[in-house]
Amino acid sequence: MSGRRHRLLKCSGVVLLLLFLVACGSKKTPQNSLSPAGEYARTIDNLIDPVFIVAAVVFVLVEGLALLFVIRYRQRPGPEPVQVHGNTRLEVGWTLVPFLILVTIAVPTIITIFKLADEPPNAVNVTVIGHQWWWEYRYDDLGIVSANELHLPVGRPVQLKLQSVDVIHSYWVPRLNGKTDVVPGRTNHSKLKAERPGTYIGQCTEFCGLSHANMRNRAVAQTPADFDAWVKGQQQAAVAPAANTDAATGMTLFTSKGCTGCHTVQGLSKGAVGPNLTHLYSRSTFAGSMFDLNATELRKWLHDPPGVKPGSKMPNLNLSADEIQKLIAYLETLK
Repeated sequence: MSGRRHRLLKCSGVVLLLLFLVACGSKKTPQNSLSPAGEYARTIDNLIDPVFIVAAVVFVLVEGLALLFVIRYRQRPGPEPVQVHGNTRLEVGWTLVPFLILVTIAVPTIITIFKLADEPPNAVNVTVIGHQWWWEYRYDDLGIVSANELHLPVGRPVQLKLQSVDVIHSYWVPRLNGKTDVVPGRTNHSKLKAERPGTYIGQCTEFCGLSHANMRNRAVAQTPADFDAWVKGQQQAAVAPAANTDAATGMTLFTSKGCTGCHTVQGLSKGAVGPNLTHLYSRSTFAGSMFDLNATELRKWLHDPPGVKPGSKMPNLNLSADEIQKLIAYLETLK
């Protein structure tokens, strides 16, 4: 076997191995856009499949012909090959064929774009506000303000108005719809619809600063009855803790340490810089869905927010272990 052929076989083997490894991805792929769980994501997926087939056929034909010509018509001693410049049939052919391919792709693409732009009836209206680095959700018709976890009823569309208070973000829940940019000074629109209950993972997909990778979100799809119960709970004011308890001391610390200047707790404060905490413990995550919501993670967070989330807008308040414990006791009452 010649050295050239041996090198070619080795390179081919490496390429095939890489393709095999890419194909053997983990089954745990919560952000797999090729596994749609809602009407709008499925609409996009139905477009991807035929376009991919067309692209694959074109790729095989073009690369196959390129390899054929490289091998068959490689430089050899002898006269120059016959030129095809001015061959009308060839030039019309390689102009017309790409045009027809593009038209074949463009028609269903345009239909899909208009279909996704339609405003659905009976939708839950939510304003989504991007912050560095967390998401705020305002349920316009329900009087609810929450953060990081979007609740939606199964089988009912959610109409999103997307805004930003600082830099460009991009909102994406892969299994429910495609990406939509979130631009300061502009309102963009998107919509989600889930077919079955579950938690669908998403994230910001536009680089937005130091903790861009830590700006995550969750769409929590619930049965209509569970969603109605969630709405009813969110519309209630926070319950003040009993006197002479750690939670009551924690509420005092929450005020004295300046937390009320940034966070809203209905009936106590009206801060607008950080997430609304009125019903913090109705969520499963916090800090841009970066951490699971439990006492252990809260303790790490309150000890040094910028240390566990780079660039965090929440400063290190230099809290003592006892102060942290009492603040957590108070936060645990916000259900």
